[in-house]
Amino acid sequence: MSLTQNIPSTLREKYLFEERGHASAILRTDFPQEFADIIDALDQFRLCRSYVVERGGGRSSISQTLDGLFHNKGWIPRTFNVSVTVDQTTTPFGTHEIDEFKNGVGVEIEWNNKTEFYDRDLTHFRLMHDLRIISVGVIITRTHQLQPLFDSLGIGEKYGRSTTIWEHLIEKVNMGSAGGCPLLLVAIARGCYDPQC
Repeated sequence: MSLTQNIPSTLREKYLFEERGHASAILRTDFPQEFADIIDALDQFRLCRSYVVERGGGRSSISQTLDGLFHNKGWIPRTFNVSVTVDQTTTPFGTHEIDEFKNGVGVEIEWNNKTEFYDRDLTHFRLMHDLRIISVGVIITRTHQLQPLFDSLGIGEKYGRSTTIWEHLIEKVNMGSAGGCPLLLVAIARGCYDPQC
């Protein structure tokens, strides 16, 4: 089945979706509970006006809200310490943190960070997939199509084109930054916006 068949039409009205390596089919077939969790979290999420206009600093309420929706379903932040041992000599490859992890599926949430965070996320997914720790990587970000909304709220300068937006993510994915790791890519769009909360 295609991505369009795997993602409910109600969500396709609120988000942009792309995939690599048949990620949605793998999720639906091999990880049905995790896929249901992702679909449900996206369905419940609202891009509240109060979250959008709040002052910066620390992890935003938008990211925290998404974190909470996953935590309620048993997903946890996960840090992996990776090293390689050859002839009793161990070489550490450092720690690799993933925002949300459950049963071989990793989710990264990038609302308004520097674009270098995409490089980190995709590199982690590639390495974790090569080590057979992650079967599918998911990145939730935002589309630049939200910029007119931010401008209308008087906060356009807070959300620039140099930050983590869908267009930069797709560019990096198309350059092969995730290697062979299947990816489900999600961008928060205008259909998620709720001016009442």
